[in-house]
Amino acid sequence: IERSAGNHRKVSVLGRIWERGREKMRRNREAAETRALMTLAWLAGNSDLLPVFLSSTGAAADTLKERAGDPDFLGAVLDFILMDDAWVMALCDEQGWAYDDLMEARAALPGGEQTHWT
Repeated sequence: IERSAGNHRKVSVLGRIWERGREKMRRNREAAETRALMTLAWLAGNSDLLPVFLSSTGAAADTLKERAGDPDFLGAVLDFILMDDAWVMALCDEQGWAYDDLMEARAALPGGEQTHWT
């Protein structure tokens, strides 16, 4: 395939755009993991809610620390909190987050993609 100088410039620009997009996604993923870790810490300190989380997910209290590095587990933590508006509001109010911050974090973690049925 022959490429003219003009096409080479287009490929180069698209490559830079692609790399910037990948970098932004990486930063979003890191921010989402950080927010999920903060959520897990909040949950672990909540003596009323932690047992509900453990029984509904099958997680064990003694493995929370080791599983905290697993993005899939962090997604499950956010899924759990997102089940109840009161939990979302309590967490976000305490942390000073916007209420939709948790949904954005969840979307950036594995399994957080929105399902489109059409």
